[in-house]
Amino acid sequence: MPDYLFEQAISGNHVALVAGVDEAGRGPLAGPVVAAAVILPKAVDIPGLDDSKRLTPLRRERMAEVVKSIALAWAWAAVEVAYIDQHGILQATQEAMRRAVSALGVRPGYLLVDGSVLPGVPIPQWGVVRGDALCFSIAAASVLAKVQRDHLMQELDGLYPGYGLAVHKGYSTRLHWQAIRTLGPSPCHRVSFLGGMQSRCSS
Repeated sequence: MPDYLFEQAISGNHVALVAGVDEAGRGPLAGPVVAAAVILPKAVDIPGLDDSKRLTPLRRERMAEVVKSIALAWAWAAVEVAYIDQHGILQATQEAMRRAVSALGVRPGYLLVDGSVLPGVPIPQWGVVRGDALCFSIAAASVLAKVQRDHLMQELDGLYPGYGLAVHKGYSTRLHWQAIRTLGPSPCHRVSFLGGMQSRCSS
């Protein structure tokens, strides 16, 4: 379970505002990559907060509302498929994170970023491997990013019916590949992902 030790270590250096940053949607065949940034009050307790991947969809939805109600500031940002195909998923993920941090409305004194530090952001940072499972602020960001991306995929399912986007959220499943073969890629599909991943679901 995540805890508040990372935030406490930073607060010992007299940093007032610490933002957790995480993303959702690096691996899917379709849809945007979404990032969220969250600034929580010091030593806040949110029972049940965890890495979004370890929560059920209903628990994520409820936890997202709790996080939003408690957070000092929160924001999300999405980077669309065209950017992903042009620049690659790593650059797109970093861009989504930068946009989320910029959208906070207040400038944090420190960033706790899932995985590795975020280039191009002149704020002190700590890249935490598996941060969504270890760090309270990053876990909160992971929940907001995942919930927001799921909502966007539900909207895309209405725009591009027949692919099952609301069910698998754009990830590589047999059902998804069958729909792509039948209907062809939609405008929300990552063309750069399709060729390299097709063989994994062709058997």
